[in-house]
Amino acid sequence: MRHASQLQFHEALSAPEVDVSIVMPCLNEAQCLAICIANAREALAMISARYGLEGEIVIADNGSTDGSQAIAVEHGARVAPVAERGYGAALIGGGFAARGRYVVFGDADGSYDFRESVAMIGKLIEGADLCMGSRFKGGIAPGAMPWKNRYIGNPALTGILKLFYRPGISDAHCGLRAVTREAFEQLRLASPGMEFASEMVIKAALQKFTIAEVPATLSPDLRDREPHLRPWRDGWRHLRYLLMLSPTWLYAVPATAGALAALVIFGGALINAFAPGAGFEFFGNYWVIAGSALAGISHLAFILSMTGRLYGIKAGYRRSGAGTARLGRILTLETMLLSGLALAIAGLATLGVVAVSWSARDFGPTYSILPAVIGTLLVTLGVQNVFGGFLLAIVGGNEARFLGSDAPASGAA
Repeated sequence: MRHASQLQFHEALSAPEVDVSIVMPCLNEAQCLAICIANAREALAMISARYGLEGEIVIADNGSTDGSQAIAVEHGARVAPVAERGYGAALIGGGFAARGRYVVFGDADGSYDFRESVAMIGKLIEGADLCMGSRFKGGIAPGAMPWKNRYIGNPALTGILKLFYRPGISDAHCGLRAVTREAFEQLRLASPGMEFASEMVIKAALQKFTIAEVPATLSPDLRDREPHLRPWRDGWRHLRYLLMLSPTWLYAVPATAGALAALVIFGGALINAFAPGAGFEFFGNYWVIAGSALAGISHLAFILSMTGRLYGIKAGYRRSGAGTARLGRILTLETMLLSGLALAIAGLATLGVVAVSWSARDFGPTYSILPAVIGTLLVTLGVQNVFGGFLLAIVGGNEARFLGSDAPASGAA
């Protein structure tokens, strides 16, 4: 985590503890801030009446130049300066500065009603680690969300996130959410931009946290200026983050499809080579070359998929599932090196047979390039295994066994 955020976290721990912290990111929100703080105070009063919990309001100021800090102090909120710019950076800094056992995050533009966070605190008390608001269940007021965000961006990004990570919620990008402080620390959040919204949900799902959801309403914000959100830029940042944290969908799924296609091509080519006229003449030399490329790319993608999963486990935001743990016991640097050496030797032997056969034909042309392609492919796969083994060892902590016995495990692969 950033040094400034860690300092704020330690300062917060040394201050008197409260039960609930409502954190708002702030960059020149003088026009809306007083209204949002008043709304947050209503929410804290409701939380106190219903659950007997006391709270605070933290304004995570991202370098405002319009007097927002003075307004926050005047209305009884605590200002936590966050030097690193960005929506996510402000929320992370504000989260570390918060003193509450439960932390509510919401925007300081008047678009969310903090009174709806009362139900979120109830979900956390019942045992949830993270509670998300759902605008699709609560309602979106006319003019509160641009049509491209409402009907394209949010449904598409939330759909991909649900497919990749299965968090069990309907709205992954709602700006009103609540989390326990323990879970917040364990999430190891790092995204400085708008992709913070995806990161929190993704890492909570990867760590098998209990994620709850309550309805939330979205209203038009109270600003007289353009919002900080840039739909296309921030949409891409969300999408790339969804891919980067899912080596399964980024690497393993395309690798599986490529490997299956390569098997079909080589199967057809082998049948055509040993049983001419069997109906597989379609798989000629050009298809053999394409199949070899698919096999090589797929093998490399499988190695990258394992590397991505291993990095996530070592970084602490992904758990080692049963399948990963079993694979970790089998795959070590030595097994990768030995299998790579065996593949390379088999490939060189195949190429040796090809060379002898070519010599026997007085170096004349050949009808099929299949043997030469297979030999070259085996050498390529062997070299990739060797290099991939060392890459996994480096990511795994410079140890021959990629997953140590202390790696956390869960029931999911």
